[in-house]
Amino acid sequence: MLKKLAIAALALVFLAPSLVLIGIGVVMNPALTATGSCTIPGGSNVTVGDVPDELEVTTANGETFTLNRTQLTHAATIIESGSSIDGITRDGLVIALMAALTESTLRMLSNTSAYPESADYPNDGDGSDHDSLGLFQMRPQSGWGTVAELMDPVYQAQAFFGGPTGPNHPSPRGLLDIPGWEEMDKGEAAQAVEVSAYPDRYRNYEPVAETILSTLTTTASGTDASAGDAVVPAAQTTTASTSRVVFPMPEGTWVLTSEYGPRVHPITGEDSFHTGTDFAAPDGTPLLAAADGTVTVAEFSGGYGGLIVIEHTIDGDTVATAYAHMWEHGIHVAPGDTVTAGQHIGDTGSSGNSTGPHLHFEVRLGGTNGEHTDPAAWLNAHNAADLPEPETGAPNGDCDTSNGTPGGDPDPSTANPTAWSTIRPRMGRSPRGCCTSTPRPSPRSPTRAGPVTHPGPAPSPSTPSGAPVTGRSATPSANTPPRSSANSGGR
Repeated sequence: MLKKLAIAALALVFLAPSLVLIGIGVVMNPALTATGSCTIPGGSNVTVGDVPDELEVTTANGETFTLNRTQLTHAATIIESGSSIDGITRDGLVIALMAALTESTLRMLSNTSAYPESADYPNDGDGSDHDSLGLFQMRPQSGWGTVAELMDPVYQAQAFFGGPTGPNHPSPRGLLDIPGWEEMDKGEAAQAVEVSAYPDRYRNYEPVAETILSTLTTTASGTDASAGDAVVPAAQTTTASTSRVVFPMPEGTWVLTSEYGPRVHPITGEDSFHTGTDFAAPDGTPLLAAADGTVTVAEFSGGYGGLIVIEHTIDGDTVATAYAHMWEHGIHVAPGDTVTAGQHIGDTGSSGNSTGPHLHFEVRLGGTNGEHTDPAAWLNAHNAADLPEPETGAPNGDCDTSNGTPGGDPDPSTANPTAWSTIRPRMGRSPRGCCTSTPRPSPRSPTRAGPVTHPGPAPSPSTPSGAPVTGRSATPSANTPPRSSANSGGR
């Protein structure tokens, strides 16, 4: 009996690699719906929740697209693989997702022009970049592995993370082999592993990676993964505490047109107090949740027009962010919805008391009905921007939003976002949310420690000499570059 057991054990040892390869086609197809778990050395159990059928995401440059179940299954594989490796933090998971999104859009790509046999392995399509294969477009000629190994999503993920236990250690270098990767900008860290010919393109997918990670996982305390390193299944009914804040509009789409605090009202010419900060942008520009939270308001509300309010718990404190002037068709959430930082929640409009398409952004300390505070200072304090802050101001203002009317689409007087003629107001009195007469781009700065570029403003619209610039006339043309190719270079 003992002899038979010994023989069986030896057989399993020799057959294990083959069994792993055979099992890949089953585990990594859209069938990954059951909860899986592993253990972080020195940490806690990690579990990835059910994979949804699809997920709408928005890149840093404002492009919105939908990931399918197969792509999200590959994302779950990357998360589980990284979470099982000592030294891989939450940032490491985000970096890996950014790289796979950029290189393959989370698809297992064969490459029949270089390796015809690669089509014999489970794949999501055929690529043609040099001799690159798989999720991370790794090249056999560069030493990343054999064709069989690189057509295994688990192997690719482990190779990307690298480190002493990585299958390709010590070269080519994985993430853990890059000195100081924890202090690097996430896009630069991804580039350091990928050695791509297009080093700047990874950062565009950071908000997408964050959304994926928050959707598929939560922390052991029941919060989403943005709050820590260890991750467990997403299931929560209360607003989880977080420390991550992002800018509420995509990079390169906005111009700061009116700061928080006392001002001369752009329509009435009277002294007034502005309880938010205005960012002019083309009609339909995506609006992003500034932090993880729960939607408390999604409706038309007087002078605000289309209004969304989200409550957050940030560093243990309750705060609400408000987003105003969307069209009815530009509100994409409902009260009670749970949202994640960077999630596409609505589109810029010009309903209510507004002179042209823009975001009127407010921050309310204490929650939905809390006290207003300077949004620019708040975003700056949370490393989401580097906006100018008024030298004076008060927490409470005299703005009256009772006279607004829910709008539909722009009337002819506000139809051209780049027009330079004076724009008449849609309403007779517009105490808040209107663009001032002189748009001023804000400077760019890091969103986190290290040389990161935060979502910055669009170029100021040019106007003929002496022409007035008010309301929607200050709105810039879209400055959203096309999505770059996922072809890598020197790998």
